[in-house]
Amino acid sequence: MRKNSNHRDYFGLESKLSDADREIQQSIRQWVDQRILPEIETHAQNHSMDIRWMTELAELGCFGGQLSKEKSGRDWSYLTYGLAMQELERGDSGLRTMASVQGGLVMYPIAEFGSEEQQQKYLSKLATGQCIGCFGMTESRHGSNPKGMETRLVAKDDYFLLRGDKAWITNASIADIGIIWAKNEEDHIVAVLLDMKKNGVSVKTIDDKWSLRASITSHILMDDVRIEASDILPHARGLRSALTCLNKARFGIAWGAVGAALACCDTAMDYACNREQFGKPLAQFQMVQKKLAETVTAIAQAQLMNYRLAELADNGQVTAGQISMAKRANVEMALNTARTCRQILGAEGLRSSYPIMRHLMNLETLVTYEGSHDIHLLITGQEITGYNAFT
Repeated sequence: MRKNSNHRDYFGLESKLSDADREIQQSIRQWVDQRILPEIETHAQNHSMDIRWMTELAELGCFGGQLSKEKSGRDWSYLTYGLAMQELERGDSGLRTMASVQGGLVMYPIAEFGSEEQQQKYLSKLATGQCIGCFGMTESRHGSNPKGMETRLVAKDDYFLLRGDKAWITNASIADIGIIWAKNEEDHIVAVLLDMKKNGVSVKTIDDKWSLRASITSHILMDDVRIEASDILPHARGLRSALTCLNKARFGIAWGAVGAALACCDTAMDYACNREQFGKPLAQFQMVQKKLAETVTAIAQAQLMNYRLAELADNGQVTAGQISMAKRANVEMALNTARTCRQILGAEGLRSSYPIMRHLMNLETLVTYEGSHDIHLLITGQEITGYNAFT
Protein backbone atom coordinates (compact mmCIF):
# COMPACT_ATOMS: atom_id res chain seq x y z
CA MET A 1 0.00 0.00 0.00
CA ARG A 2 1.25 3.47 -0.92
CA LYS A 3 2.58 5.43 2.08
CA ASN A 4 2.29 9.00 0.74
CA SER A 5 0.70 11.04 -2.02
CA ASN A 6 3.16 13.91 -2.46
CA HIS A 7 3.32 13.14 -6.18
CA ARG A 8 0.25 15.36 -6.71
CA ASP A 9 2.07 18.53 -5.62
CA TYR A 10 5.71 17.56 -5.47
CA PHE A 11 7.04 21.10 -4.96
CA GLY A 12 4.40 22.09 -2.43
CA LEU A 13 2.87 24.83 -4.55
CA GLU A 14 -0.52 24.48 -2.91
CA SER A 15 1.00 25.50 0.42
CA LYS A 16 1.24 29.03 -1.00
CA LEU A 17 -2.48 29.25 -1.76
CA SER A 18 -4.69 31.68 0.11
CA ASP A 19 -7.41 30.27 2.34
CA ALA A 20 -10.01 31.45 -0.19
CA ASP A 21 -8.27 29.69 -3.08
CA ARG A 22 -7.86 26.52 -1.07
CA GLU A 23 -11.54 26.54 -0.11
CA ILE A 24 -12.65 26.93 -3.74
CA GLN A 25 -10.27 24.21 -4.90
CA GLN A 26 -11.46 21.82 -2.20
CA SER A 27 -15.15 22.45 -2.89
CA ILE A 28 -14.71 21.67 -6.60
CA ARG A 29 -12.49 18.69 -5.84
CA GLN A 30 -15.10 17.29 -3.48
CA TRP A 31 -17.89 17.83 -6.01
CA VAL A 32 -15.89 16.01 -8.70
CA ASP A 33 -15.14 13.11 -6.34
CA GLN A 34 -18.70 12.72 -5.11
CA ARG A 35 -20.77 13.75 -8.11
CA ILE A 36 -18.76 13.10 -11.27
CA LEU A 37 -16.40 10.18 -10.71
CA PRO A 38 -19.12 7.66 -9.71
CA GLU A 39 -21.00 8.17 -13.00
CA ILE A 40 -18.63 9.62 -15.58
CA GLU A 41 -17.60 6.27 -17.09
CA THR A 42 -21.25 5.40 -17.74
CA HIS A 43 -21.82 8.74 -19.44
CA ALA A 44 -18.69 8.28 -21.56
CA GLN A 45 -19.81 4.80 -22.59
CA ASN A 46 -23.32 6.06 -23.43
CA HIS A 47 -22.16 9.28 -25.09
CA SER A 48 -24.27 11.36 -22.70
CA MET A 49 -24.07 14.09 -20.08
CA ASP A 50 -26.26 15.12 -17.16
CA ILE A 51 -27.80 18.53 -17.83
CA ARG A 52 -27.91 19.09 -14.07
CA TRP A 53 -24.13 19.46 -14.16
CA MET A 54 -24.62 22.92 -15.65
CA THR A 55 -26.58 24.23 -12.66
CA GLU A 56 -24.18 22.60 -10.22
CA LEU A 57 -21.14 24.05 -12.00
CA ALA A 58 -22.79 27.46 -11.79
CA GLU A 59 -23.30 27.06 -8.05
CA LEU A 60 -19.59 26.30 -7.68
CA GLY A 61 -18.74 29.55 -9.51
CA CYS A 62 -17.21 27.81 -12.53
CA PHE A 63 -19.11 29.95 -15.06
CA GLY A 64 -17.32 33.25 -15.52
CA GLY A 65 -15.80 33.16 -12.06
CA GLN A 66 -12.90 35.32 -13.22
CA LEU A 67 -15.24 38.13 -14.32
CA SER A 68 -16.01 40.99 -11.94
CA LYS A 69 -19.03 40.78 -9.68
CA GLU A 70 -20.53 43.70 -11.59
CA LYS A 71 -20.55 41.42 -14.63
CA SER A 72 -21.98 38.41 -12.76
CA GLY A 73 -18.58 36.89 -11.98
CA ARG A 74 -16.89 36.25 -8.64
CA ASP A 75 -13.70 38.30 -8.99
CA TRP A 76 -11.57 35.16 -9.12
CA SER A 77 -7.90 35.57 -9.90
CA TYR A 78 -6.45 33.67 -12.84
CA LEU A 79 -4.83 31.34 -10.31
CA THR A 80 -8.22 30.54 -8.79
CA TYR A 81 -9.70 29.98 -12.23
CA GLY A 82 -6.81 27.71 -13.21
CA LEU A 83 -7.18 25.61 -10.08
CA ALA A 84 -10.90 25.22 -10.79
CA MET A 85 -10.25 24.05 -14.36
CA GLN A 86 -7.61 21.59 -13.12
CA GLU A 87 -10.05 20.02 -10.69
CA LEU A 88 -12.82 19.77 -13.29
CA GLU A 89 -10.58 18.07 -15.83
CA ARG A 90 -9.37 15.65 -13.21
CA GLY A 91 -12.95 14.45 -13.50
CA ASP A 92 -13.25 14.68 -17.29
CA SER A 93 -12.05 16.92 -20.12
CA GLY A 94 -15.60 17.29 -21.39
CA LEU A 95 -16.70 18.69 -18.05
CA ARG A 96 -13.95 21.31 -18.09
CA THR A 97 -14.70 22.08 -21.74
CA MET A 98 -18.34 22.87 -20.98
CA ALA A 99 -17.28 25.25 -18.22
CA SER A 100 -14.58 26.87 -20.39
CA VAL A 101 -17.04 27.51 -23.20
CA GLN A 102 -19.73 28.95 -20.93
CA GLY A 103 -17.36 31.26 -19.05
CA GLY A 104 -14.44 32.00 -21.36
CA LEU A 105 -16.06 31.85 -24.79
CA VAL A 106 -19.60 33.09 -24.12
CA MET A 107 -19.68 35.19 -20.95
CA TYR A 108 -16.30 36.82 -21.57
CA PRO A 109 -17.10 38.20 -25.08
CA ILE A 110 -20.47 39.50 -23.89
CA ALA A 111 -18.80 41.17 -20.90
CA GLU A 112 -15.92 42.54 -22.99
CA PHE A 113 -17.54 43.35 -26.33
CA GLY A 114 -21.27 43.44 -25.62
CA SER A 115 -23.58 46.39 -25.07
CA GLU A 116 -24.91 47.27 -21.64
CA GLU A 117 -28.28 45.83 -22.68
CA GLN A 118 -26.73 42.56 -23.84
CA GLN A 119 -24.78 42.23 -20.60
CA GLN A 120 -27.84 42.89 -18.49
CA LYS A 121 -29.92 40.42 -20.48
CA TYR A 122 -27.54 37.47 -20.52
CA LEU A 123 -24.64 37.52 -18.07
CA SER A 124 -26.50 36.71 -14.86
CA LYS A 125 -28.49 33.95 -16.56
CA LEU A 126 -25.30 32.43 -17.98
CA ALA A 127 -23.55 32.66 -14.61
CA THR A 128 -26.36 30.77 -12.88
CA GLY A 129 -26.79 28.15 -15.61
CA GLN A 130 -30.30 29.34 -16.49
CA CYS A 131 -28.98 30.05 -19.97
CA ILE A 132 -26.48 27.86 -21.82
CA GLY A 133 -24.19 29.23 -24.50
CA CYS A 134 -21.90 28.02 -27.28
CA PHE A 135 -19.13 29.61 -29.36
CA GLY A 136 -19.12 29.23 -33.11
CA MET A 137 -15.97 30.03 -35.06
CA THR A 138 -14.67 26.76 -36.58
CA GLU A 139 -16.24 25.74 -39.88
CA SER A 140 -16.26 22.50 -41.83
CA ARG A 141 -13.83 23.94 -44.37
CA HIS A 142 -11.89 26.28 -42.06
CA GLY A 143 -10.27 25.16 -38.82
CA SER A 144 -6.77 26.56 -38.36
CA ASN A 145 -7.51 29.36 -40.85
CA PRO A 146 -10.31 31.38 -39.24
CA LYS A 147 -9.69 34.24 -41.68
CA GLY A 148 -11.12 32.01 -44.36
CA MET A 149 -14.52 31.67 -42.68
CA GLU A 150 -17.45 31.63 -45.08
CA THR A 151 -20.30 32.39 -42.67
CA ARG A 152 -21.81 35.70 -43.77
CA LEU A 153 -23.86 38.48 -42.23
CA VAL A 154 -25.71 40.19 -45.07
CA ALA A 155 -27.34 43.60 -44.54
CA LYS A 156 -30.96 44.17 -45.59
CA ASP A 157 -33.11 47.29 -45.14
CA ASP A 158 -33.30 47.33 -41.35
CA TYR A 159 -32.01 43.89 -40.39
CA PHE A 160 -29.42 41.28 -41.39
CA LEU A 161 -29.40 37.68 -42.64
CA LEU A 162 -26.93 35.17 -41.17
CA ARG A 163 -25.97 32.25 -43.38
CA GLY A 164 -23.30 29.59 -43.07
CA ASP A 165 -22.23 26.70 -40.86
CA LYS A 166 -20.11 26.05 -37.78
CA ALA A 167 -18.54 22.70 -36.94
CA TRP A 168 -17.40 20.93 -33.77
CA ILE A 169 -19.25 23.30 -31.45
CA THR A 170 -19.42 22.33 -27.76
CA ASN A 171 -22.82 22.71 -26.06
CA ALA A 172 -24.61 23.70 -29.30
CA SER A 173 -27.36 21.07 -29.04
CA ILE A 174 -28.27 22.22 -25.52
CA ALA A 175 -27.51 25.93 -26.00
CA ASP A 176 -29.96 28.79 -25.75
CA ILE A 177 -27.61 31.30 -27.36
CA GLY A 178 -24.45 31.22 -29.44
CA ILE A 179 -21.61 33.67 -30.09
CA ILE A 180 -21.26 33.27 -33.86
CA TRP A 181 -18.37 34.83 -35.76
CA ALA A 182 -19.11 35.87 -39.34
CA LYS A 183 -17.91 38.22 -42.08
CA ASN A 184 -20.00 41.22 -43.03
CA GLU A 185 -20.26 42.69 -46.51
CA GLU A 186 -17.05 44.68 -45.95
CA ASP A 187 -15.29 41.37 -45.20
CA HIS A 188 -14.80 42.39 -41.55
CA ILE A 189 -15.25 39.71 -38.89
CA VAL A 190 -18.09 40.46 -36.46
CA ALA A 191 -19.70 38.61 -33.54
CA VAL A 192 -23.40 37.82 -33.55
CA LEU A 193 -25.36 36.91 -30.44
CA LEU A 194 -27.61 34.22 -31.89
CA ASP A 195 -30.82 32.89 -30.39
CA MET A 196 -30.41 29.17 -31.13
CA LYS A 197 -34.18 28.70 -31.39
CA LYS A 198 -34.63 31.16 -34.25
CA ASN A 199 -36.08 30.07 -37.56
CA GLY A 200 -33.33 28.96 -39.91
CA VAL A 201 -31.06 27.55 -37.19
CA SER A 202 -30.58 23.79 -37.20
CA VAL A 203 -28.22 21.81 -34.98
CA LYS A 204 -27.01 18.25 -35.43
CA THR A 205 -25.24 16.43 -32.60
CA ILE A 206 -22.06 14.56 -33.56
CA ASP A 207 -22.73 11.04 -32.32
CA ASP A 208 -19.77 9.14 -33.74
CA LYS A 209 -16.84 10.74 -31.90
CA TRP A 210 -14.53 8.62 -29.75
CA SER A 211 -13.36 11.56 -27.64
CA LEU A 212 -15.12 13.92 -25.19
CA ARG A 213 -18.02 11.51 -25.14
CA ALA A 214 -19.41 12.93 -21.88
CA SER A 215 -20.00 16.34 -23.46
CA ILE A 216 -22.15 17.50 -26.37
CA THR A 217 -20.53 18.51 -29.67
CA SER A 218 -22.54 19.59 -32.70
CA HIS A 219 -22.70 21.19 -36.13
CA ILE A 220 -24.72 24.39 -36.59
CA LEU A 221 -26.37 25.33 -39.89
CA MET A 222 -27.71 28.86 -40.34
CA ASP A 223 -30.00 29.37 -43.32
CA ASP A 224 -30.83 33.08 -43.73
CA VAL A 225 -31.48 33.64 -40.02
CA ARG A 226 -32.89 37.10 -39.32
CA ILE A 227 -30.54 39.12 -37.12
CA GLU A 228 -31.31 42.51 -35.61
CA ALA A 229 -28.70 45.21 -35.11
CA SER A 230 -29.13 44.73 -31.36
CA ASP A 231 -27.91 41.11 -31.76
CA ILE A 232 -24.43 42.17 -32.87
CA LEU A 233 -21.70 42.64 -30.23
CA PRO A 234 -20.84 46.32 -30.86
CA HIS A 235 -17.27 46.29 -29.57
CA ALA A 236 -16.03 43.04 -31.20
CA ARG A 237 -13.62 44.22 -33.87
CA GLY A 238 -12.17 41.64 -36.21
CA LEU A 239 -10.31 38.41 -35.66
CA ARG A 240 -8.28 39.89 -32.81
CA SER A 241 -11.41 39.97 -30.62
CA ALA A 242 -12.14 36.31 -31.34
CA LEU A 243 -8.56 35.29 -30.58
CA THR A 244 -8.70 37.19 -27.27
CA CYS A 245 -11.60 34.92 -26.31
CA LEU A 246 -9.65 31.83 -27.37
CA ASN A 247 -6.74 32.83 -25.14
CA LYS A 248 -9.10 32.64 -22.16
CA ALA A 249 -10.03 29.10 -23.14
CA ARG A 250 -6.41 28.11 -23.86
CA PHE A 251 -5.38 29.24 -20.40
CA GLY A 252 -8.03 26.91 -18.95
CA ILE A 253 -6.81 24.04 -21.11
CA ALA A 254 -3.22 24.49 -19.89
CA TRP A 255 -4.45 24.00 -16.34
CA GLY A 256 -7.07 21.38 -17.16
CA ALA A 257 -4.60 19.09 -18.91
CA VAL A 258 -2.67 18.83 -15.65
CA GLY A 259 -5.86 17.64 -13.95
CA ALA A 260 -6.22 14.82 -16.49
CA ALA A 261 -2.56 13.88 -15.99
CA LEU A 262 -3.02 13.81 -12.22
CA ALA A 263 -6.00 11.47 -12.55
CA CYS A 264 -3.93 9.07 -14.66
CA CYS A 265 -0.94 9.31 -12.34
CA ASP A 266 -3.10 8.67 -9.25
CA THR A 267 -4.50 5.56 -10.89
CA ALA A 268 -1.11 4.20 -11.94
CA MET A 269 0.45 4.96 -8.55
CA ASP A 270 -2.30 3.14 -6.65
CA TYR A 271 -2.20 0.20 -9.04
CA ALA A 272 1.60 -0.13 -8.93
CA CYS A 273 1.69 -0.01 -5.14
CA ASN A 274 -1.04 -2.62 -4.69
CA ARG A 275 -0.53 -5.01 -7.61
CA GLU A 276 2.01 -7.76 -6.95
CA GLN A 277 4.15 -9.59 -9.49
CA PHE A 278 6.95 -12.04 -8.68
CA GLY A 279 6.13 -11.66 -5.00
CA LYS A 280 6.50 -7.89 -4.67
CA PRO A 281 4.56 -4.72 -5.63
CA LEU A 282 4.98 -3.41 -9.16
CA ALA A 283 6.15 -0.12 -7.64
CA GLN A 284 9.26 -1.88 -6.33
CA PHE A 285 10.51 -2.69 -9.84
CA GLN A 286 13.09 -0.30 -11.24
CA MET A 287 11.39 0.23 -14.62
CA VAL A 288 8.04 0.98 -13.00
CA GLN A 289 9.66 3.48 -10.63
CA LYS A 290 11.35 5.06 -13.66
CA LYS A 291 7.99 5.52 -15.37
CA LEU A 292 6.35 6.93 -12.24
CA ALA A 293 9.25 9.26 -11.44
CA GLU A 294 9.33 10.62 -14.99
CA THR A 295 5.56 11.13 -14.89
CA VAL A 296 5.69 13.03 -11.59
CA THR A 297 8.56 15.14 -12.94
CA ALA A 298 6.58 16.09 -16.05
CA ILE A 299 3.50 16.99 -14.00
CA ALA A 300 5.59 19.11 -11.61
CA GLN A 301 7.14 20.99 -14.53
CA ALA A 302 3.68 21.71 -15.94
CA GLN A 303 2.42 22.89 -12.55
CA LEU A 304 5.36 25.27 -12.17
CA MET A 305 4.65 26.71 -15.62
CA ASN A 306 0.96 27.11 -14.81
CA TYR A 307 1.53 28.92 -11.53
CA ARG A 308 3.87 31.38 -13.25
CA LEU A 309 1.42 31.75 -16.15
CA ALA A 310 -1.35 32.65 -13.69
CA GLU A 311 0.93 35.15 -11.93
CA LEU A 312 1.69 36.86 -15.24
CA ALA A 313 -2.00 36.89 -16.18
CA ASP A 314 -3.01 38.37 -12.83
CA ASN A 315 -0.41 41.11 -13.33
CA GLY A 316 -1.60 41.83 -16.88
CA GLN A 317 1.74 40.71 -18.33
CA VAL A 318 0.92 37.38 -19.99
CA THR A 319 1.33 37.06 -23.76
CA ALA A 320 -0.48 34.95 -26.34
CA GLY A 321 2.75 33.09 -27.03
CA GLN A 322 3.17 32.16 -23.37
CA ILE A 323 -0.39 30.87 -23.19
CA SER A 324 0.13 28.87 -26.38
CA MET A 325 3.37 27.41 -25.05
CA ALA A 326 1.70 26.28 -21.85
CA LYS A 327 -1.37 24.88 -23.63
CA ARG A 328 0.71 22.90 -26.11
CA ALA A 329 3.35 21.66 -23.66
CA ASN A 330 0.89 20.65 -20.96
CA VAL A 331 -1.44 18.81 -23.33
CA GLU A 332 1.52 16.91 -24.77
CA MET A 333 2.67 16.11 -21.23
CA ALA A 334 -0.78 14.87 -20.25
CA LEU A 335 -1.09 12.71 -23.35
CA ASN A 336 2.32 11.13 -22.74
CA THR A 337 1.42 10.65 -19.07
CA ALA A 338 -1.81 8.86 -19.97
CA ARG A 339 0.03 6.52 -22.34
CA THR A 340 2.74 5.74 -19.80
CA CYS A 341 0.24 5.16 -17.00
CA ARG A 342 -1.83 2.87 -19.19
CA GLN A 343 1.27 0.75 -19.79
CA ILE A 344 1.84 0.41 -16.05
CA LEU A 345 -1.63 -1.10 -15.73
CA GLY A 346 -1.06 -3.41 -18.69
CA ALA A 347 -4.25 -4.85 -20.18
CA GLU A 348 -6.23 -3.70 -17.13
CA GLY A 349 -5.61 -0.14 -18.24
CA LEU A 350 -7.90 -0.72 -21.22
CA ARG A 351 -10.95 -1.29 -19.03
CA SER A 352 -13.52 1.34 -18.12
CA SER A 353 -13.13 0.46 -14.45
CA TYR A 354 -10.04 2.68 -14.67
CA PRO A 355 -10.17 6.24 -16.09
CA ILE A 356 -6.96 6.24 -18.12
CA MET A 357 -8.30 5.31 -21.57
CA ARG A 358 -11.13 7.83 -21.22
CA HIS A 359 -8.61 10.56 -20.41
CA LEU A 360 -6.33 9.37 -23.19
CA MET A 361 -9.09 9.64 -25.79
CA ASN A 362 -10.17 13.04 -24.44
CA LEU A 363 -6.64 14.39 -24.58
CA GLU A 364 -6.47 13.58 -28.28
CA THR A 365 -9.10 16.30 -28.73
CA LEU A 366 -7.14 18.78 -26.62
CA VAL A 367 -4.21 18.35 -29.03
CA THR A 368 -6.44 19.72 -31.79
CA TYR A 369 -8.93 22.23 -30.41
CA GLU A 370 -8.57 25.91 -29.50
CA GLY A 371 -5.59 25.95 -31.86
CA SER A 372 -3.91 22.77 -33.06
CA HIS A 373 -0.64 21.47 -31.67
CA ASP A 374 1.46 22.91 -34.50
CA ILE A 375 -0.38 26.23 -34.69
CA HIS A 376 0.58 26.95 -31.08
CA LEU A 377 4.23 26.52 -32.00
CA LEU A 378 3.78 29.20 -34.66
CA ILE A 379 2.13 31.59 -32.19
CA THR A 380 5.08 31.24 -29.81
CA GLY A 381 7.46 31.25 -32.77
CA GLN A 382 6.16 34.58 -33.99
CA GLU A 383 6.72 36.11 -30.55
CA ILE A 384 10.30 34.90 -30.23
CA THR A 385 11.42 35.64 -33.82
CA GLY A 386 9.23 38.56 -34.85
CA TYR A 387 8.30 36.78 -38.09
CA ASN A 388 4.77 35.74 -39.02
CA ALA A 389 4.82 32.18 -40.40
CA PHE A 390 1.06 32.08 -41.01
CA THR A 391 1.23 33.92 -44.33
